[in-house]
Amino acid sequence: MVFDSKVIVLIKKIVSRSGERYFCVMNSLIQNHNAFIKGGILTIGIAVVLGLLDFLFMDRAYFYINIFILIFCWLLISFLLHKISLYKVLALVSLFIATMLVDSYMEVPDNPITFPIVVLFWLGLTYLILPEFFRKYKVAILSVYGAVLAFFFIFRMMPNYLEEHRGNLINLMLIPIPIFTALWVYEQWRWLNILKADKAKAELALLKSQINPHFFFNTLNNLYGLAVEKSEKAPEVILKLSEMMRYTIYEGKEEVVSLRDEINYLENYIELHRIRFRRKVDISFQYEIEEGLKVAPLLFIILLENAFKHGVEKIREEAFIHLKMKSEGKKLFFTIENNFDPSASNQSPGIGLENLKKRLAHSYPNRHELKVDIKESIYKAQLNLEFV
Repeated sequence: MVFDSKVIVLIKKIVSRSGERYFCVMNSLIQNHNAFIKGGILTIGIAVVLGLLDFLFMDRAYFYINIFILIFCWLLISFLLHKISLYKVLALVSLFIATMLVDSYMEVPDNPITFPIVVLFWLGLTYLILPEFFRKYKVAILSVYGAVLAFFFIFRMMPNYLEEHRGNLINLMLIPIPIFTALWVYEQWRWLNILKADKAKAELALLKSQINPHFFFNTLNNLYGLAVEKSEKAPEVILKLSEMMRYTIYEGKEEVVSLRDEINYLENYIELHRIRFRRKVDISFQYEIEEGLKVAPLLFIILLENAFKHGVEKIREEAFIHLKMKSEGKKLFFTIENNFDPSASNQSPGIGLENLKKRLAHSYPNRHELKVDIKESIYKAQLNLEFV
């Protein structure tokens, strides 16, 4: 059966999200040697400038720590160069150096100028590394840091601040970090859940679209034969086939449909087979259901297709299919039983039955039961569903 647009859209969404956010970024970063070379040159240049300004002193006692810090800065700058232009990275580095110069030469404890520049630096770094996150939560981020700056200036201007609280306000910058880190982790968790949900929907849509199309081809061939014979049954076959195709294409892509509509679909399927067969087949469908029940579409048709394909179509005489459906409160019980020729039947599970199991796992997790019982020449399948 041809995939509908919903399947294609879901697959594209999954590919675009996972590809753009992980594979493309990390893989291209590894392959982008220019970013690492420029990052290394810029890191060395910053270290030299800071050393000339007496802001950086390589103590041999902390050799390995200094090397680790340099490597970390190299990787961070290389990552920034990979994602953004060199000019933006230089602007951020210049802001960092300016912060150190102002703080060093003014020699004012808890400098009122240094503090806002440091906040601006971290905001710029966050925007460059996580632009989507920053744009989404920019109001919250700017509000929190605005409140931090306001508290800093109010508290910093107190008369006895330098004598009693000197150096304490610098810790204010650390307060928003765990808050926004937790928010970012939540965003990643939420994104992964959405990705899993989209993946499940795409898989479910694909499983729905894999319903065996051989029935439609067989029916069209029979319709051709009826048309040649100018049979009065031809209009009836066309109408029922049209209704089934409409249901499969439009209703089949919905999450749930009316159970009554699903029963009508099964009845049309059975009637078309009655017309197709030139011999007598014992087919009965008994049901007792409550009105208003909703069910995932195209579940029972797979079992009915198998009953015809592996049973009736391979038995010349006394073939039968018996279907029963009954609802009790929030539970639905469906049973289908047919005979088959053991010498001609293939006992291995087909694609249709495997698809049904996967669909049940998606649509009714821990709320379904599928039993298959084979005794001599009788095949019996029982499907029990529990509604929410």
